[in-house]
Amino acid sequence: MDKVRKRIDFYGTVQGVGFRYRAYHAAEAVGATGWVRNEYDGSVSMEIQGTEEQIDAVIQSIERGRFVSIERMSVRSLPLVDGEYSFLSR
Repeated sequence: MDKVRKRIDFYGTVQGVGFRYRAYHAAEAVGATGWVRNEYDGSVSMEIQGTEEQIDAVIQSIERGRFVSIERMSVRSLPLVDGEYSFLSR
């Protein structure tokens, strides 16, 4: 399976609801790499690298959060990052 890297910006009720915690643990569980961080405008940004299936599994896990409400996502493809071995919550 081919790896891809995506930049995903999440909008809605995504800060202060365990979003980054869930993203970190979901990414670690499926072996995806990258990072997630809160933005000043209330959104959350993520760069995630893995297979399409791994990325989908991470997003589904985040959406199952009790208080998380993703209203909209902006997604764009990025070049792969060589030598990245973990997922960070910034």
